[in-house]
This record gives sequence, C-alpha cells and structure tokens, in this order.
Amino acid sequence: MLTLEEPARFSRSRQVGAYLGLVARERQSGDQKPQLHITKSGDVYLRSVLVQAAQHILGPFGPDTDLKRWGLKLAGQGNKMRKNKAVVAVARKLSVLLHRLWLTGEAYEPLRQERLLAAAA
Repeated sequence: MLTLEEPARFSRSRQVGAYLGLVARERQSGDQKPQLHITKSGDVYLRSVLVQAAQHILGPFGPDTDLKRWGLKLAGQGNKMRKNKAVVAVARKLSVLLHRLWLTGEAYEPLRQERLLAAAA
C-alpha cells in the first residue's frame, strides 16, 4: 500500500504488474519477437514479496484457489524455467488482484471461477 500510495493512481489494475516490473521486456526486430526477462522496474522489495507469495501459493502448502490452479496449469509438467515463469506470472496476477480488491473493497473469493461455472451449469 505504501509503495503504490493511491489505488486510483492506475487507470487499470493490469498496469500494476508493469509498474512493479513483473512483465517481460520487449524487443522486436522484424518478424522476431524474442522472449526476454522481466523488466525489474519498480520496488525491489515488493516484487520479491510478491514472488515469495506466489511460490507459497504454487507450493504444496498453498491453499486451493483459482490462482493456484491457473499457475499449476501454466507450469504444467514443464522444466524448471517454465515453472519459474509460472511463479512470476502468478506474482503479476496476484498484484493485479490485490490492487483490484483494494480499489473496490470487495472480499476475496478463493474459488470464484468454480462458483461461477457451477452457477452457469
């Protein structure tokens, strides 16, 4: 909260991930669009806390949530590099989720997608 200061500072919650440096760098050259490392801009401490939280969420002791299911699906049965990318992706999504909850004041629903799918069926 102290790093972001004011929740209305961002017009969209998705901008928080970029502000914290949790998005991939871009370098386009013709038809090539290589996969680069994250930008690492913004507050180092907050970014490291979000990554640690994401590692806990994806680990064996993390609670069963939509975020964990999404991250595990993203990591799949891949190698260590794919799992590291999933951790950073979960950290970015966690920052977006926390900003949205802070902005709207809503309560967190861990299995919201499951509830919405059950209601639609």
